[in-house]
Amino acid sequence: MGRYRAPVPKSSPYITREGYNALEEELKALWKHRAEVTRALAAAAAEGDRSENAEYIYRKKELHGIDRRIRYLQKRLPDLRVVTGPPTNPDRVFFGAWVTLEDDKGRNVTYRIVGPDEFDQDRNWISMDSPMAMALMQKSQDEEATVQAPGGNIVYLIVDIRYQP
Repeated sequence: MGRYRAPVPKSSPYITREGYNALEEELKALWKHRAEVTRALAAAAAEGDRSENAEYIYRKKELHGIDRRIRYLQKRLPDLRVVTGPPTNPDRVFFGAWVTLEDDKGRNVTYRIVGPDEFDQDRNWISMDSPMAMALMQKSQDEEATVQAPGGNIVYLIVDIRYQP
C-alpha cells in the first residue's frame, strides 16, 4: 500500500466579520507568543548540550507549531471573503443563517452555518462545507432536508430560518 493521499478539496472562502476578526486577533497573539518562545528557546540553548535538553527540544517543537499556524493564517486571511449582511432572499438557508431543525423524534436543534475557519461544535456552528449544511442550503422553512450520515440517511424538518441571533 502506498502513502498517496488525494489532495484535500479547497475549503470555502467565506467567513463572518466576527470570525475574521478572531483570526486576526489569533495571528497577533501568535506573534507575541512566538517572541516569548524564542526567548525561552535561546535561554535553553545557552544551557549547553542540546541533544538531552528537554526544554530546548520542547521549545523547538512549540516554535515549529506556532510558525506553521502563522504561515497558514498569513496565507488564508487574504483569500477570505467577509460576508456582512443577510442574503437577498432571507426565506432560504444560506451562509450565516441560524436554522432550527426538528428530527423524526420531535427534538429541535439550532445550527448556524458559518465558514470552515470558524465552525464550533460547542456553539452548534457548522461549516458550510459539511454534509449537514450542504443538505440545508437553499431550502426554505417547512421543507425537509435529508442528511447522509455514516449510519444512514437522517431526515430533518426546517422549522425556522433567521439571520440574526
